[in-house]
Amino acid sequence: MKIDVNSDMGEGFGVYKVCDDEKLMEVVSSANIACGFHAGDPEMMARMVRLAKQNGVGIGAHPGLADRLGFGRREIPVDAEEMEQQVLYQLGALSAIARAQDVALSHISFHAAMGNMINRDAALAERIMKKIKAVDPDLIVFSMPDMLIEKAALDCGLKVLNLFLADRAYDVKGQLVPRKLPNSVIKEEGKVRARVRQFLEKGTVTTIEGEIIPVRARSILVHSDTPGSLELARTVRNEVEACGGSVAPAREVTA
Repeated sequence: MKIDVNSDMGEGFGVYKVCDDEKLMEVVSSANIACGFHAGDPEMMARMVRLAKQNGVGIGAHPGLADRLGFGRREIPVDAEEMEQQVLYQLGALSAIARAQDVALSHISFHAAMGNMINRDAALAERIMKKIKAVDPDLIVFSMPDMLIEKAALDCGLKVLNLFLADRAYDVKGQLVPRKLPNSVIKEEGKVRARVRQFLEKGTVTTIEGEIIPVRARSILVHSDTPGSLELARTVRNEVEACGGSVAPAREVTA
C-alpha cells in the first residue's frame, strides 16, 4: 500500500524557523506550505517550493487565519465572504510562486482554527470547496475522515486524502483532543511508533480514554512544530516501510 507522509512546512517568518525544514523535506512525501497568514512569507514560501521540487515532494497550500501571534490556532470571527477570500488569496500566492518554478500545487490542507471553523459550517465548507474547484479542479483536499470538509469536497467532485495524525491524541468520537488539555500532543518517539504501527496493521487508534476506534486514512501527518518532529517523521516513514508499505506523494496515493 502507498502511504503519504506529510508535514506542515515553512511555518516561520523572516529569520525565525520552527523546525529543520531542509532535513524534514528529505523525509516527507507531501509538504503543506504556510502561505503567509498564520506563518510564512514570500521568500520562505519560495524556498519551500524549491526544496520540495528538489526532493520530489508534493506541494500543497496550507492556508490559515491571519493571526501570526496566535499561530492561526485562535478562532477569529470572519464572515463567509472573508473566509473565502482569505483561502483564495493564500492559495493564489503559493500557486504563483510554484508556477514560477515550473511546478504545480498538488493539494490543499487547512490549518488549525481555519479548518475547525470550516468543519462546523456545512454551507461554508461547500462554498469554499466550490471556489477551490474553480481555481484548480485537480487539487486534492486533505481532511480527517468523516468531516464536513471531506463531504463538501467529494460533493464538488474534488479528490480527498484522509489524514491520520500521528502526534495528536484522539477522543472516542474520533476528534482531536484540544491542545490546551494534558497529553493532547504526543512527543515520545516510542508512542508515535506504536500508534503508527497500530494504524497500519489494524486500521485503528487508541483514544485518550483508552478505547479503540477505527481510522480511515492514507496519509500520516506529523506537525513540524511538535518537539522532535524530524525524528518523529523518520519514525513514521520507517514504520510504513517496515510494515511493507511505500511512502509516496498525495497524487500517487490517490491515483
